[in-house]
Amino acid sequence: MSLKIALAQLNFTVADIKLNTAKIIAAVNEAKSQQADIIVFSELCVTGYPPEDLLFRTDFIRQAAEAVQEIIAQVQGIDVVLGYPKQQNQCLYNVAIVCRNGDVIAEYSKNALPNYGVFDEQRYFTAGDETVLFYLKNTCLALTICEDIWQNGIIEKNRQAGAQIILSLNASPFHAGKSYQREDVIAQQLITSSIPLVYVNQVGGQDELIFDGSSFVADNQGKVVFRAAEFVEQLALVEFNDAKPVSCQSIAPHYQSVISEYKALVLGIKDYVYKNGFQGAILGLSGGIDSALVLALAVDALGADKVEAVLMPSRYTQPMSIEDARMEAEALGVHYQIIPIEPAVQAFTDMLAPVFAGAQKDTTEENIQARCRGVLLMALSNKQGKLLLTTGNKSEMSVGYATLYGDMAGGFAPLKDVYKLLVYQLAVYRNSLSAVIPERVISRPPSAELAPDQKDEDSLPAYAVLDPILERYIEQDLPAAEILAQGYQLADINRAIALVDRNEYKRRQSPPGIRITARAFGRDRRYPISSGYRGVINRDELE
Repeated sequence: MSLKIALAQLNFTVADIKLNTAKIIAAVNEAKSQQADIIVFSELCVTGYPPEDLLFRTDFIRQAAEAVQEIIAQVQGIDVVLGYPKQQNQCLYNVAIVCRNGDVIAEYSKNALPNYGVFDEQRYFTAGDETVLFYLKNTCLALTICEDIWQNGIIEKNRQAGAQIILSLNASPFHAGKSYQREDVIAQQLITSSIPLVYVNQVGGQDELIFDGSSFVADNQGKVVFRAAEFVEQLALVEFNDAKPVSCQSIAPHYQSVISEYKALVLGIKDYVYKNGFQGAILGLSGGIDSALVLALAVDALGADKVEAVLMPSRYTQPMSIEDARMEAEALGVHYQIIPIEPAVQAFTDMLAPVFAGAQKDTTEENIQARCRGVLLMALSNKQGKLLLTTGNKSEMSVGYATLYGDMAGGFAPLKDVYKLLVYQLAVYRNSLSAVIPERVISRPPSAELAPDQKDEDSLPAYAVLDPILERYIEQDLPAAEILAQGYQLADINRAIALVDRNEYKRRQSPPGIRITARAFGRDRRYPISSGYRGVINRDELE
């Protein structure tokens, strides 16, 4: 018997329950017009994911329950599978329900509550322990929610209970290569259990998290027979015959390194700006590679008319930096203005001269320049209602190569989880679409231009050395001795690690940024500021 299942890969907004409800009802009506028998939404679609501590609010939980009743009342002639937080007997459950002609015919509580990385579900929810099946057109379907299918045995448990198709509601965030991991892990279980699975994931940006969608259908041998496009909303219809997928739309391309990260960053900026009610974005354009990439990302996310660039040269800014910044702004069609910072720097210098008398110049004077720029940009941001995008990357954030209340000042940091080497790759990719970043910006040595003839490598190891060390120490938690064993120099390792360890206080004060790796600074890497831990080692410790 034929069964048509609609996959609703949608971009929900956390806590905008009215908007989410309207989206759900519109998708239901669209799926019904396409003769779908059932439509499946993503995890906690009514509230958006993750709602975090809003889940402690009784009014929030009540509003979600009222929205569910509104949806149930309007659903006729098609089954609807949706997720929401349900309060019952002093416990809160992450549930999936099946609505049919004004009734709830099945209700499932998430069994496996993830409590690692970016997930804190055990903080909020009570785990269920039951398998839930329901019948539609003589086909037995099972409900699962996200982490459930990552646990060995749950798919097989449903098959043994009589399920012929697994429905999985998900809110699985993106990081590099995550979609491959999802499909591989699930495929191994489907091969063992010989049962097909419908995987529906949400899409969109939610603060630092990005959800890529990439919803898919796999047959009973784990082969993906349908995949939705990444980073876009899509309502897809897959037909099953005798519980086997037989009619699918085209399979969208899988994750592609650099290209997928670029799409993630664009979506992250777009959703952060619009979901928070900003009028657009503004940033300081220096003529360097980081700000050039952020400008291109912002324009691709919002449109040139919503983005403004500000050039703020100092006495140390090289003429080619101003020239390159102008070229970038003009190539992307954004409005820009030039505000020299020298008058402000001189005013602060004069004010502090009596206090600094007899002291040698150091990074204090460099930081004053960066902070003058921060004040100017924040003033423009406030006046225009535009989000100030900072341009620092993960390499700089890792080692503290940034100025508090200066270049770190702003509302959102698109490159916070992007290492410097990837910044270059992303810039090259963007230029392959249309040349907007001058080649000289990509090829010249990076510099903060806060001192004469300054280069990043005067203060840091070369990025080709630094980035791999940072990745191993920050994302893989490798100790210095193991990094040394992989062929890196002890001096470079200790230099990088010492900088990482002592700059947690800076990172804690930085704006939120888009997570594209498996271990970003923020919710999934929580280190104390006050700490006696030191990761550096000396030769004696190795003997």
